[in-house]
Amino acid sequence: MSVVDNQQLRERIDAERIVAILRGTDVDATVDAALTLIDAGILTLEIALTLEGAEEAIVQVVQTARPEALIGAGTVLTEADADRALSAGAQFLVTPTLAASVEYAVRQGVGVLPGVYTPTEIQRGLDLGAAAVKLFPASALGPGFIRAVHDPFPEARIIPVGGVGVDTIGAYFAAGAFAVGVGGPLVGDAATPGGDRIALAARAREFVAAVRR
Repeated sequence: MSVVDNQQLRERIDAERIVAILRGTDVDATVDAALTLIDAGILTLEIALTLEGAEEAIVQVVQTARPEALIGAGTVLTEADADRALSAGAQFLVTPTLAASVEYAVRQGVGVLPGVYTPTEIQRGLDLGAAAVKLFPASALGPGFIRAVHDPFPEARIIPVGGVGVDTIGAYFAAGAFAVGVGGPLVGDAATPGGDRIALAARAREFVAAVRR
């Protein structure tokens, strides 16, 4: 699959309801973890550019993964970050803030999930045309924040990220979350050398089952 635009990314996330976040320390381990997640049924994921060699990891996953997988780049802060991620084959972009890369992605017709924290930032991200917004760190705010924000912004597409676990997914969806983004509670040590990919596959299946309830 090639780059997706914001409408396509929105439709994809709406259907799958989960985005995996890989913030690894090793290219090979990150690639193995990504492919394990995809095989376990999590087909939409981001590889953070904080990984040294992130571009190579993106290249390998895009070339190896099943064609229905959608591979994004995370921690995309600048236009240069966006360009190098896209050159590596990233199909969508994720940012930790309303960085310059957000408007750049929209202008380029590339799907983007900007990081937000306040109602003003949520509105700004959606007004820019983003597929959805990434509420981070969601653990500091909880499902009640999303419920409250939906009173004035009933159509806001909010993806909580940061500390979302299998046991809290239901509460976030009940509060109106559009989807969930999951990093550490899902990935664990699997994106590091010697990480347990068998345990990762088991956790991935649990998360897939949880978002489908």
